[in-house]
Amino acid sequence: MTLEHELIQLLRQKFDRVIENVEEDFATIRVGRAKPDMVEGITVPAYGSWMRLVELATIAVPDTNMLTVTPFDRSLMSVIEKAIGDSEMKLSPAVSGEMIRIVVPSLTQERRLDFVKLLKQKTESGKIMMRQARQDVKEKIDALKEREDVSEDEVYKLLAELDKVTAEYNEKVEEMSRAKEKEVMAV
Repeated sequence: MTLEHELIQLLRQKFDRVIENVEEDFATIRVGRAKPDMVEGITVPAYGSWMRLVELATIAVPDTNMLTVTPFDRSLMSVIEKAIGDSEMKLSPAVSGEMIRIVVPSLTQERRLDFVKLLKQKTESGKIMMRQARQDVKEKIDALKEREDVSEDEVYKLLAELDKVTAEYNEKVEEMSRAKEKEVMAV
């Protein structure tokens, strides 16, 4: 495996992790329909640490505007309810027997625009993570200038490839953002 291949592979791995983070972040933005991923990532204080809701309960969608959360351990019912209510999703959970019901109201135009603003913030966060990952790899490439077994041409070629891959992944984030915005604005 060549040095160029190793560095670009490292960059792609870092960028793939950023894309995964951005996808998870985008999934928390409501689109007017109930979807399990709206609440799966909510963190809940349980068993002495913070755990994701999906690790503590079964999440179901009985119809398009309702979620049900059934905790595996009934003693966590109140902390799960509180965590859902306190989340940025602005949902109103209600305990009903052995489960928590969450009615997902239809979004108003104003609320949709608020979610688009939030989406733009999350998109920018993703781009910042990309720049940080790019900078890490660029520093490794710059360090190669000191080595005698690496020519200047190879370094410039690596920098050009770095920019090409960065542009490719930035476009992926933009495409994801446009698709999510379209989903949020759909009535």
